[in-house]
Amino acid sequence: MARYLGLDVGTTTITALALDAGSGEVAAVRTIPNACEVTSEADRQRGRSEWDAGKMVALAQAAVRETVRAGGMVRGIGVTGQMHGMLLVSEDGEPAGPFVGWQDRRGMEVEAGGEGSYVDRMRALADERGASGRGCRPRAGYLGTTLFWMAKNGVLPGGPFTASFLPDYVVAALTGTRPVTDATDGAGSGLFDGVNLRWEEELVEALGLSTGMLPEVRPSGSRAGGLTRDAADATGLPEGLPVCVACGDNQASFAGSVGDYETGLLVNIGTGGQISAHTKLARATEGLEARPYVDGRYLLVGAGLVGGRSYAWLREVFRGVGRAFFEGKGDEDLYEAMNRLAAAAPPGCEGLRCEPLFTGTRRAPDRRGTWSGVGPTNFTPGHMARALLEGIVEQFRLMYREMEALGAGGRTRLIGAGNGIRKNPLLQEILSEAFGMQMQTPAHTEEAAFGAALLAAVGGGTFRDMQEAGRVIRYVEGQGRRDAGER
Repeated sequence: MARYLGLDVGTTTITALALDAGSGEVAAVRTIPNACEVTSEADRQRGRSEWDAGKMVALAQAAVRETVRAGGMVRGIGVTGQMHGMLLVSEDGEPAGPFVGWQDRRGMEVEAGGEGSYVDRMRALADERGASGRGCRPRAGYLGTTLFWMAKNGVLPGGPFTASFLPDYVVAALTGTRPVTDATDGAGSGLFDGVNLRWEEELVEALGLSTGMLPEVRPSGSRAGGLTRDAADATGLPEGLPVCVACGDNQASFAGSVGDYETGLLVNIGTGGQISAHTKLARATEGLEARPYVDGRYLLVGAGLVGGRSYAWLREVFRGVGRAFFEGKGDEDLYEAMNRLAAAAPPGCEGLRCEPLFTGTRRAPDRRGTWSGVGPTNFTPGHMARALLEGIVEQFRLMYREMEALGAGGRTRLIGAGNGIRKNPLLQEILSEAFGMQMQTPAHTEEAAFGAALLAAVGGGTFRDMQEAGRVIRYVEGQGRRDAGER
């Protein structure tokens, strides 16, 4: 049967997955930790996030090589990865500096000679030109924001370069071509017209930039090129094997998780978290983005900074207590104990509430989390863990309310993706109860890589479109309501 490879270059891991497109079975998968961050401790304290892109390409090739050894040859490669952040690529195809990741906050610094931040200035210029209404919403960590910051601070390269998204650079490195992008990644730049699917040229010029700095926009999943001889040698695949134009990880995860676009609602929790629904129109609010999807339509997305790292923060608090009072080593896992104690706490946590916005929101980056309703009996580790999980879920429930107001409600299938959900049955249960739907999770565990492989299968002609490709997705029932599927 036809096999395709999906490659996901993420923040914490890099995954290659070989998909048997006929059966939907995963023939092989390899995941490698992404230990390529090069941010100094001083810069980390300043909110910087910098990575070695060349090393990430090498790890990606190693993951592909090991997957091919285990799963056999494939007909094509689909690529996805973190859809925010920026890498400057010189004319010779080499990185002209580190990859600046999506967690980077230099865009929130006060603009030189200005009163507000670089993001504030970009948003004001976008509003003046009507770009905000077309989905152009600059935020910290976005490609456009980092590019603007570099231009204003005089640190752009002197020679020609392309401001690239990370997955697009991976494709370029595999094929020996200049970085190109698609609308799913382009929309994560803060410089993209999400309605007409092109760069916001007037805004780009107003920022003192040029569209010549930006990659060409091509259709999602179209052929970007073929493997170079070096890439073929590194991966064990034949020279010239088709590699598709990359897509954003949120869209790839949706494609690899949701088989029925009309009824499915996806909640994806990894380091951060998103809630997504497929829609025909580019409708959005201040809290929701209408992101271009790989089929030419849109995903209505509520992207929060709450998620796995929120729960990890609480783990660090408990580790700190252990070090300070009980001679703990500070490297204890604790998640199993936290989940057990949280499951023993009653729903509602006897009035204890947590708003887990510890690192702000995309709308209000300086906002911070709160604990309220603290009493003498409810501020235990178990109550705290459950209240934090309930607070995460509440953020997603509020986003879904906004979707309903835009006509994107009425979903009957709650799909859970990401390790934050998959490894936490209690979180599945809380989500299921909050949304009134039975939780389902894909049988495969690497949703974004799976979705990238499906996109490659569509590009390779095995499937007519993404809806047909999605029929191969299989599910397992999660925790929570058992009657939701009958509603």
